[in-house]
Amino acid sequence: MSLNLDDKKAVVAEVSAQVANAQTIVVAEYSGIEVGHLTVLRAKAREQGVYLRVLKNTLARRAVADTAFAGLTEQLTGPLIYSIGTDPVAPAKVLSDFAKTNDKLVLRAGSYSGKVLDKAGVQALASVPSKEVLLAQLLGLMQSPISRFARVLAASSEQKAGPAVAEEPATESAEPAVEATPAA
Repeated sequence: MSLNLDDKKAVVAEVSAQVANAQTIVVAEYSGIEVGHLTVLRAKAREQGVYLRVLKNTLARRAVADTAFAGLTEQLTGPLIYSIGTDPVAPAKVLSDFAKTNDKLVLRAGSYSGKVLDKAGVQALASVPSKEVLLAQLLGLMQSPISRFARVLAASSEQKAGPAVAEEPATESAEPAVEATPAA
């Protein structure tokens, strides 16, 4: 399907808006993938907040020109699907996870923080845990000393209070027996 000039300008403007907010772009060859599989890939991308689109490479080149992703233009040849996201890891993770289950999707390249990544770089980026997981791990590390300290305090207070609590019932049971004896 051929696009007229106004349609091409609209596509470039749309993609340029996505690229302006993006931290990562990943491209992959998609030839031979069935439509149903691409639909599943698009659904996963939407869940992760990733903009996923098949574009004409010339339009993609115009969209990334004069941006931090301009170095990626040399890799934009052949039938490619573009994964663009504000999360640094999500675009790489979506395509990499899908490529593991579908050998017809071949990771080609990516760009993160102005650096062009090859296939190995994209896979390394995809293996980084998501922001939420990293924050949870950091919070766990920060809470670990505090929770250990609280457990030590609780254990020491139980040790100190444990014999005293055990002695109190014993004295109480002995006292009524003593009181009962003089009264009898």
